[in-house]
Amino acid sequence: RVRARIIGGMQHLPTSEDPGSITRVAGIEVGHFTDTRRPTGCSVVLARAGAVAGVDVRGAAPGTRETDLLHPSNLVEQVHGIVLAGGSAWGLEAATGAVRWLEERGVGFDVAVGRLPIVPAAVLFDLLVGDMRVRPDAAAGYAACEAASSARVAEGNVGAGAGAAVGKIFGIQNAMKGGIGSASVTVNGVTVGALIACNALGDVVHPDTGAVLAGSRTDDGQALRDTRRALLRGEAPRPLLAGTNTTIGVVATDAVLTKAQAHRLAVAAHDGLARSINPVHTMSDGDTLFALGTGLAQRNPGMMLLATMAAEAVALATVRAVQATSALTTAEGLHLPCARDFARP
Repeated sequence: RVRARIIGGMQHLPTSEDPGSITRVAGIEVGHFTDTRRPTGCSVVLARAGAVAGVDVRGAAPGTRETDLLHPSNLVEQVHGIVLAGGSAWGLEAATGAVRWLEERGVGFDVAVGRLPIVPAAVLFDLLVGDMRVRPDAAAGYAACEAASSARVAEGNVGAGAGAAVGKIFGIQNAMKGGIGSASVTVNGVTVGALIACNALGDVVHPDTGAVLAGSRTDDGQALRDTRRALLRGEAPRPLLAGTNTTIGVVATDAVLTKAQAHRLAVAAHDGLARSINPVHTMSDGDTLFALGTGLAQRNPGMMLLATMAAEAVALATVRAVQATSALTTAEGLHLPCARDFARP
């Protein structure tokens, strides 16, 4: 379980003190907008010079924009940003603001009469946390772009993770605070990073030990229920509204990728969700991961290594998404404790 830096920066394997960040990938910037009126917001991952992109949607209740464009057989080779947002389908409007911000800076696909920024998006359902009439819009997406930088990514109760909750399978009243997290892995000078907004139906578990870190609590609220074992004991989940969950995110690398390879990287990245969320990819989740390749490392070390790095970065970023959160109580009285409230010494 011990991870360490190796050989003067040529390799970076995340530690608890330094999990890394998606912004360690050359050419990537991240910005958040967090709404002060209720816990919700959006996050943008910008690749102003363009990045080859792919996507893989595993959940059965997704909310997405421009994902068909990313199929390897379709026309556009590069995107210029990805938006992750709360607000369910309403939150897709945040991508319009990101498009406007990029267009004002001359970034986009050349359409002869101008430049059209390509900005796919995915959303999660956080409407049960506070006043659902407050949700990310175009102004929120624009503001997130204004805040974007290559600095280490802010984590926890910010951006697309502001209203996220995990462990709702036995009722939102027994859930805990979800959030947004980031991690990265560098091997032989090539970096893969991930940004994950975790709003999962299931529990978040440690990818190495399987220990539950955050998720459904017992009915008295005092202990972690352990959803996998509860279901196997025969405990019945509470009635669920489809699509009220979802983990969304972006995996980015500075390796050179083809569009088909970007798609495969997004597919492999879901292995990281499977290691850190249980159950995952359910009928009530819209789990969606994008993959970006900036190519600035000017080489590809092979898809076997990149896929391994992507799954590792996603698993660790998912853990960070709950470890970095703070407990939340809404004006309506919903209380969502955080992972630290249940952490063992």
